[in-house]
Amino acid sequence: MAQRAIREYDAKKMLFNHWSEYFDGDFKYDFKSVLITPETDLDKLPERHPWLLHMPLVAKPDMLFGKRGKLGLVLYKIEKPGDVKWEDVKKWIKEKMSEPVTIKGQTGYLTHFIVEPFVPHDEEYYIAMTMEREGDKIFMSAFGGIDVEENWDKVKEVFIPALAADEEIKKLIRENVPAEIKDKDKYANFVQKLYNFFKDLHFTYLEINPLAMTGNQVYPLDFVARLDDTAQFVVGRKWGEIEFPSGFGRELTPEEKYIKDMDEKSGASLKLTILNPEGRIWTLVAGGGASVVYADTIADLGYVDELANYGEYSGNPSRAETREYVKTVFDLMTRSKDPQGRPKILIIGGAIANFTDVAKTFAGIIDAMKEYADKLKEIGVKIYVRRGGPNYELGLKQIKEAAESLGLPIEVYGPETHITAIVSKALSDNK
Repeated sequence: MAQRAIREYDAKKMLFNHWSEYFDGDFKYDFKSVLITPETDLDKLPERHPWLLHMPLVAKPDMLFGKRGKLGLVLYKIEKPGDVKWEDVKKWIKEKMSEPVTIKGQTGYLTHFIVEPFVPHDEEYYIAMTMEREGDKIFMSAFGGIDVEENWDKVKEVFIPALAADEEIKKLIRENVPAEIKDKDKYANFVQKLYNFFKDLHFTYLEINPLAMTGNQVYPLDFVARLDDTAQFVVGRKWGEIEFPSGFGRELTPEEKYIKDMDEKSGASLKLTILNPEGRIWTLVAGGGASVVYADTIADLGYVDELANYGEYSGNPSRAETREYVKTVFDLMTRSKDPQGRPKILIIGGAIANFTDVAKTFAGIIDAMKEYADKLKEIGVKIYVRRGGPNYELGLKQIKEAAESLGLPIEVYGPETHITAIVSKALSDNK
């Protein structure tokens, strides 16, 4: 599983698209929201969204970072709350797009903004949900808004077991609604329905802060969300056209963009993030969950600063797709030697595949290995392999024979070896 953040605009749009399915007419959500990018024609936008000209507005960046209010990056008032017009929004966005900002040590430009109607409200509630190994957790509070962390002692935490029945979930939520919430039944009803939405659409994290409620009208004023991207084949249609943007201040490298474009055209999952181009430890990992396990293991052993990349190839990619993915990694890996003269480490790992043909994907790795053999030898690479799944015996045999014929040192292990055993072995052998 890879948890991938999505834009606030996309999260709210997804909620609205499935509102009638999950909220049974008990609540209303008047979704009015626009996403503005550098390509947006601001002068023509009101033609598609006339409310922009007739309602007080709020504007803020939509780029996967929080505390926008505390950072002074929310336009919601000039002389008084709600006194922001479309012309004010256009001017403010143009100014913000043209000047660099620094967020948590990362400097970059603001490129995406969300604009919505200003909503007057008295109470600001808080609701968050997160997926845990043994179940889920729900967090509820009557003290939402920018100071929720300062009031965290007033947040009620509820654990929902993985196999809990609907009645048990309903009871757990209702029994734990904070005493300060005025209409406990209405709030509990909304939380229960939101939790069903959270589960069915495979969110890993969802936070609405603040949440305003007026009668049966619901206003999710700020929305943070992450999805389990390995569930795309299950609920991709419900997600719609979803984007998993990079974090603020980090533009995709040409190689990352190339793999991202491949991924979008493939039924398989191909992901690549360059962490440290000068790093000594490179990985080719099959599976989103396995990629997390391998990266965590490398970090736990004290080598996080030497980890060069993070990513996965999974979902039974073709031989050609695997070859192009691996060639991209090899190209990056062989651009320079280790400054201390140590061999570079290539870890080819993964769990035991359910349906990915190991021999077929390994054939793609071998193709790339043959093309980059001279460069791999020049940087002194050492290869460690651990894999299981359909045709794994053939795949392991072929990759071992190919590497040895090319003069590349390699150690090969099957599913009898623990999934991350090759990590500690590789690191201890090549200190």
